[in-house]
Amino acid sequence: MIIALTVNGREHRLDVEPHERLLDLLRTRLRLTGAKEGCGEGECGACTVIMDGNAVNSCMVLAYQARGSHILTIEGLAPLGEMDIIQQAFVDHGAVQCGYCTPGMIMSTKALLLKNPRPTEAEIRAAIAGNICRCTGYINIVKAIAAAAEKLGEGGSV
Repeated sequence: MIIALTVNGREHRLDVEPHERLLDLLRTRLRLTGAKEGCGEGECGACTVIMDGNAVNSCMVLAYQARGSHILTIEGLAPLGEMDIIQQAFVDHGAVQCGYCTPGMIMSTKALLLKNPRPTEAEIRAAIAGNICRCTGYINIVKAIAAAAEKLGEGGSV
């Protein structure tokens, strides 16, 4: 079936299989490999993207379900090569180790800050609860998200 969707501000019209996942469409067809295949069951968050303003596990969304949607991937955060405020905060606060979970974690953060630019620590932890990180212990990730929120509060844009 033919679907139209917008990914990182660019419109696409694609012929998709009924069983094709959004994750596979992004990685294979559009060559946007930031979203990672982790568990394939919606449990780890490595494949998180933003679909119509909401963080979603792209391994759990069939491509045809994304028809007409606006998708934002990690690649769309820095279209001109400069890091997004959230990405920079992750670097500055040592919230990146192996990096496998990082794109999904950043996209969950982006979705949170789009809806709630001044989250509490509890709200930050709730927003990333669906993202598993085996390296960091989450302390620096939470600090990075809080710092990004603070910087955005000073006039940065989400």
